[in-house]
Amino acid sequence: MEVQLKKRLLSVEEYYKMWEAGILAEDDHVELINGEIVYLSPKGGKHSACISRIAEIIPVILAGKVIMRIQDPIHCSLHSEPEPDIVLAKRRSDHYESGQPGPEDILLVMEVADSSLAVDRNTKLSLYASSQINEYWVINLQDSEIEVYQEPKGDHYSLRRIYSLDESVPLPMGEHIAVRSILSS
Repeated sequence: MEVQLKKRLLSVEEYYKMWEAGILAEDDHVELINGEIVYLSPKGGKHSACISRIAEIIPVILAGKVIMRIQDPIHCSLHSEPEPDIVLAKRRSDHYESGQPGPEDILLVMEVADSSLAVDRNTKLSLYASSQINEYWVINLQDSEIEVYQEPKGDHYSLRRIYSLDESVPLPMGEHIAVRSILSS
């Protein structure tokens, strides 16, 4: 008979208490995924440049229509509070000062993927789908394309579409963004 090890999963509340107690420090680049504290992948130049391009483009296209959050936490469940690269959330007068946006507030989650591609396609995709986040993009730097996932069903998405450099991706609000404008300078 094989012994099964039990894990003690952390809640979001316990995670915050670790920050308050100084167990986790500001320079600890971590997030809470499925009750476990995981380190964020280091960001290379291509990753940072891609986020900078998105941060320039989205406010022009969607001025005043959404709140764009960059590498800030979102509340997915009792045991998960990831920090996606980009989140487009519904407008709210307090800009989510009273609490992190949850699935009902989130219009789109984007993860910029280079060395983190497998994690973003598997662990993060499963987390966002099971949290009922309607639209999730993997901005795939390795293949210079954007993978768009929609219609969450359980821990996966029913729809997947890949957009290449010469295409434009529709945003959930109806506007479009050119793939090339995000992926290349």
